[in-house]
Amino acid sequence: MALAAAAGAEAAPQGQAVLQTQSQPGGEKDEAPYHAWFKVTAATRDHWRLVAAPGNPLELRVLPKEATSGARPKKIMVVYPRPSSAYDVAISKMLSVFANKLLAVELTVINFQNEDERGRLILKRVEDEQFDLILAMGSESTAWLWEHYRGGRLPVVTVCSKDPVLLGQAAAYDRGSGSNFAFTSLNVPIDVQMAYVAALKPQLKSIAVIADGANVSAMETQARPVLEYAKARGVSALELTVRDPANAKAELAQLIKGAVERMKVADPILASSIFWVTGSTAVFREIATINAHADRAAVLSVVPDIVRGGGDSAMLSIGISFESNAQLAALYASDVLTGRSEVGQIKVGVVTPPDMSINFQKVREAGASIPLSIFAAAGTIYDYEGNLVRVDGKASARLSQ
Repeated sequence: MALAAAAGAEAAPQGQAVLQTQSQPGGEKDEAPYHAWFKVTAATRDHWRLVAAPGNPLELRVLPKEATSGARPKKIMVVYPRPSSAYDVAISKMLSVFANKLLAVELTVINFQNEDERGRLILKRVEDEQFDLILAMGSESTAWLWEHYRGGRLPVVTVCSKDPVLLGQAAAYDRGSGSNFAFTSLNVPIDVQMAYVAALKPQLKSIAVIADGANVSAMETQARPVLEYAKARGVSALELTVRDPANAKAELAQLIKGAVERMKVADPILASSIFWVTGSTAVFREIATINAHADRAAVLSVVPDIVRGGGDSAMLSIGISFESNAQLAALYASDVLTGRSEVGQIKVGVVTPPDMSINFQKVREAGASIPLSIFAAAGTIYDYEGNLVRVDGKASARLSQ
């Protein structure tokens, strides 16, 4: 895997991260006030300590366990809009990159809950307290900061955010923003994704796109482009939109059942039909519900992290993992903080080729076959028994023993 505009970047591991809340020395869990929205991997704690903000469950500091020599640490403000397992994976990866690069940084993390007043207080604080960089975690934080802090004094690097070009935040992929923003993207260009889909299902008849209607960025950059692409090529395009994320499980059960009935009219054995799961947390966390009602239709996703061992998995992913995107964002942040790059001149960060993962247990259940081109390109593969046999493009340690 290559990371665009990030030469020499280390490869992002594709294993499943184990996320933990704060623990005491004896292994006893400490219910830290931020634990409801902020988690990191166990490995992260080897290098970083988490310090709760007194009286404020929506804030914490992340400090290195070992001080680095030299000038004062750079101060980074990380802006969260809400809890998300994607953000847990991303922040863990970014902290790993910072530690590996021996970058002297201290992070303040605030969940502004998508509230304007909280956001404005953050902007006042970063100016008053002379922070050095803002990390916009997620598309919602990116959109809010783009609206309220474009042209601001501090540089902003985006992470876990959807395609800035399709969202109108960047003019093109091959140029910088010309402002105080450096963008990364969680999206794979639609032509690239659909080329792999065509190889998998050359006689594709139906594609049902599953999205959270409240997730504007996922709708604009991951759902509509696929629907438009399919319609333009005479493929039946079904839009399955969850209206209430809190009721996603029940809504999805009905949406999937209805889609299967419609698919079977032209494709009785569902050999040429697929479900396409977008990167909406309310949707992809219900992968078990989607599988339970998808019959024999193949379930594909733009989220590599939901291809895993066992039955609660998509069959195939064609996307960008949260780890890969976060790694690139961390490298951008490092370059800006050290003066190696000017924030407004950095091209939109797109991971290429896409992160592809396969679960052969789900391949068998769908009665599908995987073309050699997709098998060769997949970085992560689970076998028919759900065992991890390839990770980061290499045989897993289990097979190497």
